[in-house]
Amino acid sequence: MHTDKMSDVDTSGIFFVYIHTENIFIHRNNKNKNYMQKGNIGVTTENIFPVIKKFLYSDHEIFLREIVSNAIDATQKLKTLYEKGEYKGELGDLKVTVSLTPDAIIVSDNGIGLTTEEIEKYINQIALSGATDFLEKYKDTANSIIGHFGLGFYSSFMVSKRVEIVTKSYKEGATAIKWSCDGSPEYEITEAERDGRGTDIIMYIDEESKEFLEESRISAILNKYCRFLPVEIAFGKKKEWKDGKQTETSEDNIINDTTPLWTRKPTELKDEDYKEFYRKLYPMSDEPLFWIHLNVDFPFHLTGVLYFPKIKSNIEMQRNKIQLYCNQVYVTDEVEGIVPDFLTLMHGVIDSPDIPLNVSRSYLQSDANVKKISGYISKKVSDRLQSIFKSDRKEFEDKWNDLKIFINYGMLTEEDFYEKASKYALLQDTDGKKYTYEEYKTLVSSEQTDKDGNLIYLYASNKEKEYSFIENATNKGYNVLMMDGQLDVALISMLERKFEKTRFSRVDSDIVERLIVKEEQKASTLNGDKREILTGIFSSRMPKLDKKEFHVQTECMGEDAAPIIITQAEYMRRMKEMAAIQAGMNFYGDMPDMYTVIINEEHPLIKRALNDAESSCAEKLAPINEENDKLNARRSELYAARKDKKEDEIPQTEKDELAEVERKLTEAQSNKEAILAEYAANDKHISQLIDITLLQNNMLTGEALNNFVKRSIELMK
Repeated sequence: MHTDKMSDVDTSGIFFVYIHTENIFIHRNNKNKNYMQKGNIGVTTENIFPVIKKFLYSDHEIFLREIVSNAIDATQKLKTLYEKGEYKGELGDLKVTVSLTPDAIIVSDNGIGLTTEEIEKYINQIALSGATDFLEKYKDTANSIIGHFGLGFYSSFMVSKRVEIVTKSYKEGATAIKWSCDGSPEYEITEAERDGRGTDIIMYIDEESKEFLEESRISAILNKYCRFLPVEIAFGKKKEWKDGKQTETSEDNIINDTTPLWTRKPTELKDEDYKEFYRKLYPMSDEPLFWIHLNVDFPFHLTGVLYFPKIKSNIEMQRNKIQLYCNQVYVTDEVEGIVPDFLTLMHGVIDSPDIPLNVSRSYLQSDANVKKISGYISKKVSDRLQSIFKSDRKEFEDKWNDLKIFINYGMLTEEDFYEKASKYALLQDTDGKKYTYEEYKTLVSSEQTDKDGNLIYLYASNKEKEYSFIENATNKGYNVLMMDGQLDVALISMLERKFEKTRFSRVDSDIVERLIVKEEQKASTLNGDKREILTGIFSSRMPKLDKKEFHVQTECMGEDAAPIIITQAEYMRRMKEMAAIQAGMNFYGDMPDMYTVIINEEHPLIKRALNDAESSCAEKLAPINEENDKLNARRSELYAARKDKKEDEIPQTEKDELAEVERKLTEAQSNKEAILAEYAANDKHISQLIDITLLQNNMLTGEALNNFVKRSIELMK
């Protein structure tokens, strides 16, 4: 037979998929045994893609989910037939049993069973799905059939060297049969013995997969994937402590809850039921803040319960806590693409048969049902938050610090969510009072509007470190917001875009007189020489700190203001903070912190420092200043002489003289700075004023702090 090799997919060495002109065979390179009856497992070429997809499981432990799910299907089918009157017998014990032998895993059910014809149709011709056919026939009453895993039976060959099916149909007069296959295309069917209807799947585990014969491994897989399946699953017997050791009892160990909370009606449930279920899902977590019970039948099917957990910070650590189920079968906890990104911070369960499984994220993002589900969940969350805000604002405010990371993240990433949430999102001031956006605008409009009509929102990000700046602002009648959340720097930038003529400024970004400019600023009363002396003596004593730069300037701030204030410009500081949380902004993150050191010309201590420096340095500075006056006069003459001349019209002698004048002025400036630095180094009061300011800004540590303490004691003697 001619073979076209279209696919050569190696699934952990268990089997290969080949396409022949008539059939697809699952083939393994071992010799065939002699069978009483033989046949080939086949699939039509038009169904190649579902087959390949079902065999491309990334995790081998999925096989147990698939086999147990099939057993649940068989049981649910029988219950459906019984309810419709098409099965007249007794249902009896319907639980599914998982058991271990030294070399095999056995999954047994007392469900619908299979006839030889059904084996031929649903096992040997693997393009067909028994669950799909059954759902089509009983679509109005068979919603609990887990049919979406399709060809999952063949996942058993990922870990098995041989698989046997021992089954007996529920149909009257049926006999038990055994199907056996070692992973090659050939299988055999023989008569068998089985008490009662149902199916046993016996998986003889290969050498590479012996881990799946360990009780603890199987127990963990069942707990992960099957803990909420709708039919009881027994794995071994319950154990109890007796005579100092664990002893098996005669009672089955049921590993699942067949009616988990999300499958029940909200009217049947109390708050404690929701809390207890949360503790079951997340035993080490704090009590949740709120929860939302999801239940929708049209235009898609979705049930579930989502919880708002307590989250203070570290978004990434809290992700992947929503568990996705398909008809109570666990699928994944990676729900990006199914719920809006900001809601991946929530905890809980989503169960929907309408979400495609085992497909790429790009497929999820383009799937119409997934988009509808995502939008529905976002709306339900917003409606729930708004309902709490309106019905019990005090409770909402009490839990705001835990809730705000959800709400702020949602507003930053979802425009539709912002439109809803902006009505109940809160701003909190440094006194702990909380306001809606509209309430806060009304509160500060009269006092915090600058001369150009801009509304200025003042904020602090650390109440302790910025205490003096907060005090200066509140003493002036301003209100200061507390913006210390993980996302607040991004939120501020967004709100500046959303609010008209509004700007946010941190209280330490400038002196209080310039935070909200309402009139022209008072001009300096010092001449150039005095300002030069003042900036020179203080600049020389500023510390050399890693990745910090200080720029000294003088301002008139009044006698009662601080002698020195250190501020950090809003723009650069905010860009550096954004760089810490947003990729692609490394340029700002690598830049040093830029600080402005503002010397208050009008403070008595600064006036005294200036007078002392002037008198002490006058003799040394006088000849330099005299020489500077001459040099500056000559430089002015030289620049005047070249006015309106092209570069090539200026005599070289004038160019050389100007260069020499500039050199001498630079040298003179360096000499002046050296004289002022020498003086300042011996004036303990200058260093003391600087260190007090650094200490106030948490910049004085180590040796510098120790020197400050020693100097303080000396000055007190």
